[in-house]
Amino acid sequence: MSASEHIMTVSQNGQVSIPAVTRARWKARRVIVVDLGDRVVMRPTSDQPIADLEGKYKGRGPASDQARRQARQAEASRKR
Repeated sequence: MSASEHIMTVSQNGQVSIPAVTRARWKARRVIVVDLGDRVVMRPTSDQPIADLEGKYKGRGPASDQARRQARQAEASRKR
């Protein structure tokens, strides 16, 4: 996919409009803005990033209540 360039105007409030064709391709309502020093990069992100991670990592590692219980047991062992 080739890159496309657009010259945009930054409003007095610091806002920039993303071109419609780009918004349609991303299908995202939220973006991450990364300042790389000599340029700014905008990347689409999910509206529900935690829910997306829960699905991605489902079944990996202990459940949160189990992890807390293990951490408390380890802390109690260190105090003895």
